[in-house]
This record gives sequence, C-alpha cells and structure tokens, in this order.
Amino acid sequence: ETIEKKLICEKNVLNEIRRTLHNKVIQLTGNIRVYIRVRPLISSEQQLAATLATRPSSASGRPSSRGSIASASSSQQQQQQQEECFHFPGVADRKISGASKSPNYTSFSDLSKQTIELTEPHRDRGGLNPRRKKWKYGFDKVFNPVNDQADVWEGAEPLVQSAIDGHKVCMFAYGQTSSGKTHTMIGDSVNRGLIPRAVEKLFASKKEIERSFAGNVSVSIKVELLEIYNEDVFDLLDAEAGPKGQKIKIRLNSNEAVNNVVVEASSQDEVQGVLQLAQQRRCVKATKSNSESSRSHLLFTVRFELSSLTNEEMNRQGVLHIVDLAGSERLDKSGSQGTLLTEAKHINTSLSALSHVIQKLQEKSEHIPYRDSKLTYLLRDSLGGDSKTLCIVCCSPHQAHFNESLNSIRFAANASKVELKQGNKVDV
Repeated sequence: ETIEKKLICEKNVLNEIRRTLHNKVIQLTGNIRVYIRVRPLISSEQQLAATLATRPSSASGRPSSRGSIASASSSQQQQQQQEECFHFPGVADRKISGASKSPNYTSFSDLSKQTIELTEPHRDRGGLNPRRKKWKYGFDKVFNPVNDQADVWEGAEPLVQSAIDGHKVCMFAYGQTSSGKTHTMIGDSVNRGLIPRAVEKLFASKKEIERSFAGNVSVSIKVELLEIYNEDVFDLLDAEAGPKGQKIKIRLNSNEAVNNVVVEASSQDEVQGVLQLAQQRRCVKATKSNSESSRSHLLFTVRFELSSLTNEEMNRQGVLHIVDLAGSERLDKSGSQGTLLTEAKHINTSLSALSHVIQKLQEKSEHIPYRDSKLTYLLRDSLGGDSKTLCIVCCSPHQAHFNESLNSIRFAANASKVELKQGNKVDV
C-alpha cells in the first residue's frame, strides 16, 4: 500500500510537470491558432461544374469569332472551367524569392506553417492573354478536401487538453454559408465533429483523474448551450427554448449569461442527448445558397471542474467554448428577403464585429470593441489574455464561391497575426 501511494504521488507530480510544459507549448504557438479547411465538392456542385464545362463558348452556342480564340478547343475550355482554385504546396514548392513581403504572400515563406495557394478563376478576357491573380498564405494547419474529421480533431485535441488542465479555451468555425462549419463542429453519427470528440475526451479524462486519486478528487462536467439569434441570446436548454422562448439578459458588468440552464452531465450519452435537443431547437432555414442554413450562432460551453478533498491547491476549473458561427452570405446569392433578410443582416453585422475585434487585437489596441455585438461580448475572455483560441476557417472549393472564400482566408490571415500579450510571453 505504501509503494502504491508513493507511485500515485510521483504520477501526480509528473502530471503537474506535463501541465506546465503543455501550457508553455500552447503559449508559444500564439494567442490564436488558425486552421484552414477546404471541404470537397458536394454532388450538386459537381453537377454544376460539369454543366459549366460543357456550356458553349457564347450565348448563341456558336464559337467565338475573335481570331485566336476561335481556335480554342472544347477540351481546353472544359479544363479552364474545371481547374481548381485551391492548391496546397509542399515545402519544396515554396519558390517565392523576393515575394515574401507582398501582402498576397502572407507567412508563405515560414517553414513552420502549412500553406495554401489561391488562384483567381479563369475569365474570358476577349482574346487577351489570361492574367490570373494568385494569393499565397501560411497557417498553423491547412486541411485539403482529402483530410477527414479525424485529421481536424488531431489538430484541435491539444486545446481540449488545455481546458482539462484548467485553462479557458475557445474553438470557433468561421466561413461563408454552406462551407462546412456545422459539419466540422458537430458532424454526424459516422463522421463525428469536434464537439462529440471533445466530450468523449473530457469524460475519459474525468474517469482517469478520479481513478488516479483513489476517490480523493472529484470531477464535474457542466454543459451550457446558448443561441445568438438577431442579437438576442436564447437558452436552448430552457423548456421554452426557440425563437419564441424567453430571452436571456446579459449583465452589463459581466460577460456571462445569467439565469440560463446549466446541466451537470454524468455521461457522454447524456451530453449527446442534450446537444441533439439543442440542434432541434436551433433556428435553421433554407436559402438559395444552403438548404439547411444556420440562422444563428451556437455557443456550446463545457465547464470541467476538479475538486480535491485533501489539497485545495489542486482545485481548478477549465472552460471550453465551441462555437458554430452562422455563415456570412451575399444577399444577391442567398436571395434572402423578409425575415431571412433581417437574419442575414444581423449575422453579417456580428461577424463584422468579430473581424473588427480580431483586427484591434492584431494592432494591440488599448480598446477592444467587445461590446459591439453579443457574440464578441460573450467570447471576451476567450479572445484575449492567457486564453487558448482556435479559429477554423472553412471554405468552399467551388469557383462560384471564390470571392467569399478569399475574404474568409483574409480574415484568417489577420487572426493569425494576433500575438500573445506582453505579460504572457514565455521564456525558453
């Protein structure tokens, strides 16, 4: 028994060392870690690409009469239509001598980054030589259409571990509508997203911690689910949740919701049931851009609380926010009118506020406009200081969405420039 207690004590000391080193590694990567995910083409987009590829070169169906253009073969036109706008260069492909200072080549020469290259879609320039702009960026991780949910989770898991270790962590998905944000965060029964995988890890850690301390330590996992719809905050766990439910008032002297339902979960299945209920109550509608467009921001919060009966210094609380943002949309493409138009305006306004906060953090401004929207106000503690933040920017690979994808990448580039505050720098 004495040897067993000694081994347990040594294990706990080693775990504290691991916590300290893990936190330093996370800090060294920066205050905000940015990943890019380009989803594969869905079946309807593949059919549209095939239709564009076989479309005649003019409205009349006859070949163009412009000199050299008239000799362009049909196969060449198809190749131009089907040419991909996204490329994923390896380390050996970064031959950009003298171009690293260009704003179109952000962090591309940093060998510690993974890279993505965007090429402007082909346009008919009336017989002139094609000139297509290129943008090259480097990010902490870049997931191409071949990467699956497990690859994304592998990159996000260290931040979930930080929440278990007692830190504040926020992970959010950003991008245009229909870019794959909800799939990345929630997924389905076959391809699980970040939320169910994070919940599984939290309960596995709870079991391991309680077993290691032989009943002297207890761990509680509490869950909250909030929805920001038209700049109003709703509790999706409330009995009357939904667009007609009771709104939750936000205290002006704090960035936390009050009077909302907090569920203390005892199992992973219980959390999954709560999440499914909230998804049913979340506001989802059809637009021209997306048949199941989320019209609100979903904030999933898990509090991992550790309490020791023998050592108060071990008491800690980690907070994990996982946010599925509503997608930005262009009104001319989504065809939003009436209520949909009002929702789209609020969505775009709150996302603009988030972009503004990121910009001010990048500039190290003394005043950060967190109060510009309910979204940034609730995430205030997760976007600065010693918090750990992961931004997953989702993009559609289709040429018709190129401008929206480029804007999302530019947002990601600004977010990746946010550095640790002076007081949080790590000595190595």
